[in-house]
Amino acid sequence: MKGYDYIIVGSGIAGLYTALLAREQGSVMVITKGSIEDCNTRHAQGGIAAAIGQDDSPDLHFKDTLAAGDGLCDEAAVRILVDEAPARIAELVNFGVPFDTLDGRVALTLEAAHSVPRILHAGGDATGEHIEVTLSRLVRLARIPVLEDSQAAEILVEKNAVKGIKVLDCHAGSIETFECRHLILATGGAGQLFRFNTNSDIATGDGIALAFKVGAEIIDMEFFQFHPTALHLPGVMPFLISEAVRGEGGILRNASGHPFMPDYAPQGDLAPRDVVARSILYEMEKTGSDRVYLDITHLSPYVITTRFPHIYRFCLDHGLDITKEMVPVAPAAHYMMGGIRTNTWGETNVSGLFATGETACTGVHGANRLASNSMLEVVVFSKRIMERTARGAKAMAPAAAKRPEIKGKLSARQVARALPAPSFTSLQQLTWNNVGVIRDRAGLSRAADILAEWQHKLPPPTDRPSHELHNLVLTGRLIAEAALLREESRGAHYRSDFPEKAPQWQCHIVFTAEQSRGAKSG
Repeated sequence: MKGYDYIIVGSGIAGLYTALLAREQGSVMVITKGSIEDCNTRHAQGGIAAAIGQDDSPDLHFKDTLAAGDGLCDEAAVRILVDEAPARIAELVNFGVPFDTLDGRVALTLEAAHSVPRILHAGGDATGEHIEVTLSRLVRLARIPVLEDSQAAEILVEKNAVKGIKVLDCHAGSIETFECRHLILATGGAGQLFRFNTNSDIATGDGIALAFKVGAEIIDMEFFQFHPTALHLPGVMPFLISEAVRGEGGILRNASGHPFMPDYAPQGDLAPRDVVARSILYEMEKTGSDRVYLDITHLSPYVITTRFPHIYRFCLDHGLDITKEMVPVAPAAHYMMGGIRTNTWGETNVSGLFATGETACTGVHGANRLASNSMLEVVVFSKRIMERTARGAKAMAPAAAKRPEIKGKLSARQVARALPAPSFTSLQQLTWNNVGVIRDRAGLSRAADILAEWQHKLPPPTDRPSHELHNLVLTGRLIAEAALLREESRGAHYRSDFPEKAPQWQCHIVFTAEQSRGAKSG
């Protein structure tokens, strides 16, 4: 049986960046269920936030992040994020990431809910792709072993300590076991839960499901960010139209051409994502349309084609010239704020098990992620994982609760009615209709009931699609159950039956496999 000091599951920016750091401390292997190029990072258009501008400061970045998080950010984690950002950006530059410049300086742009321009980008709107390509090239040059087309099937744990991992060869169908001292989950999010999403097809909640099954704490799952502006064209999969488009002056208009966002929020088109997403749905309902429009035709064609070349080319390939025509858009699932609970060193409550990137919940995003903080979170906390393991890591010690928590367990549910058969399509439709942008008790209860029954009925997984369906069903249950428990509206979580924010809900909902559902502590 092969053994490594570090096994990293996932080959996006989180996995690749961590692998490059880990090779300095021991033997490393990366496991990815697709190829090294398959990841959500490529879809990250907006950029990476850091307070490096003359009129900016970590304190200002800190305040903006807390404001977006709506009362649930871990302030210590946010302080680490903003203070360590400039050093991590410098490291990316040293790795060779080609950030865009203007007059010899790194170009900074503005996105919603940031008080000043602080977003670095590369290739205009292709930041994620440039970072991922740079890191994947370095991983190959370093000859770090990458096990492609390999699905992580089971984490092996003994006495609450990681011993290794079972991996499915997606082509041969065989299982191989690897030992490791440190297992780092960098598997990305779970956007494929929803019918309309901006994610890569690898985003199936794998890390959440794997970690939950071995007793890791899962936290804040009700907070799933829906991006307000995904391209909405017949026969075309949703494609992200970056928030930076509105940052550059894009105007949202309804089917009649009315610029509606000032009707809903004083910040207008630069209101927080959750506000904009709900406003778009309300406007679509009012006008009887399945879309609204993002208008940038007042900007010069030069600005559009140089600042957003990827978006421009994609739309043009589908018959839409965004320099002359408005862009049809609608909300789509985008980013998971919750995930595997970690401390500020990336440690979970299972010894030797770490998580980084979207699958982790470090506490920096709270109830709503500030735009472009996600890639920054990856590099800051992946670096800290390496610093921690260099000194000898243990399981995350239970911390004194800074605010109350609700402990939960996925309970058995009874379903008296006929159910649709469990499938990828029926799952996406169920969650989009009942666990989407706007939620209520009836819809959430229906989703939780059906997901529980599906989880009970699904046969054991034997290949990548069946493993992904299992992982999505479990992850979907965690989201639905958490959203059902939280009887308020906060950040990205909106309940039409509890539309106001309630002070008693300034708390976290935590699930582990062993806990009793609904018992309060704090």
